Amino acid sequence: MKARSKSKSKSSILFILCVIAIFSLAFTGFKGFKIAGWEIKSIGEAITKGLDLQGGVSVLMEIQEDDVPSDVRQRTKQLLELRVNKIGVSETVVTEEGEKRIRVDIPGAYNSSEIVDGLSKTGNLEFKDSEGNIVLTGKDVKEATAVLDSTSSPVVSLELNEEGQTKFAEATANNIGKTISISMDDEVVSQPVVQNAITDGKAVINGMSSMEEATKLSGIISSGALPVTVKAVSVKNVGAQLGAEALPNAVKAGVIGISLVFIFMILYYRLPGLFASIALTLYITLVLIVFVEMKAALTLPGIAAFLLTIGMAVDANVLIFERIREELSIGIPIKSAIKKGFENAMSSIVDSNSTTFIAALILYFMGSGAVKGFAVTLMIGIILSLFTALIVTKILINLAVDMGLLKSLGQFRVKRGAENA
Repeated sequence: MKARSKSKSKSSILFILCVIAIFSLAFTGFKGFKIAGWEIKSIGEAITKGLDLQGGVSVLMEIQEDDVPSDVRQRTKQLLELRVNKIGVSETVVTEEGEKRIRVDIPGAYNSSEIVDGLSKTGNLEFKDSEGNIVLTGKDVKEATAVLDSTSSPVVSLELNEEGQTKFAEATANNIGKTISISMDDEVVSQPVVQNAITDGKAVINGMSSMEEATKLSGIISSGALPVTVKAVSVKNVGAQLGAEALPNAVKAGVIGISLVFIFMILYYRLPGLFASIALTLYITLVLIVFVEMKAALTLPGIAAFLLTIGMAVDANVLIFERIREELSIGIPIKSAIKKGFENAMSSIVDSNSTTFIAALILYFMGSGAVKGFAVTLMIGIILSLFTALIVTKILINLAVDMGLLKSLGQFRVKRGAENA
């Protein structure tokens, strides 16, 4: 009797600690935490919102050449991403679509024409003397930075590499009193007159109308010339107002849907349903934390996939509880029925989730844009729903049995069978 009492106390402590840990994690995740200047941002603040949730520009670029190797496509993708980030855009999502197209999604309110112009340029920088001879190219530039000169005018400051420094020193020494034009993609952007030889490997491009223009040009120069020619074939603007309205509506729909699921589980399955709801709370928190840590962009299709996986997680619990009820109805003791219920439901749960996971993989590799986001969310949700349904729910129910919370068939909505655990 003493050993049984000790075991019951131990189970009670473990159960309480598990519940406190789950709700503490959920509270910290959704509300954030700040103490002594140290802050954990809430999931809502930390998560990256996709284009459809905060507005922005989506540009579909197409490579004009045929039969481009995969490494060249990957290099082009990296340079396009670098160009966008260099002009001050954050949280950009750049993805390949097929073998010739690259989509650039830029959340936030930005000028689409400027974005397209910056992405489309091949980035061919050339310095030419007065006779039209090329004396420097973009390959000779080590670093390009947008700065303000002594007159507070925006300029692009160039620092040349060792080879470029030698070339430029020679070119400026031979062209004192003459012009050295600086052109980007055959368009002259500056045409200064050489006053004296420049030997320190530093040059300046002036004539910029604004700091934004200087920043864009420095970004293109820094990212280097694109290995292929690209052209914008589709430009879609998503209004910030649309995104601002979409997110609260999506959150509201999610809260209502999840609340209805919790109510159903508790009303229909009673105490076991409550434990399943606690496990689902952990599941929801973990999915969102994984999104934050992966720096994945949450989109409307992603939210739809998230809610779908909550339904799948509930399905897993329903299968488990129905198997437990079947065992109890034929007279098997409660603890044995719970063990058999989980074992019997395992194959059905794994099979159904596996087929959905395979479908999500196909969507990810064959789809594009929002479809990929849907697929990623679905795969993350499937993995975590299996964990919470098969492990967390099982632990909570077994602890509840050991501590005496679950001890009658009525708590499982079973009217006949064994009454002893």
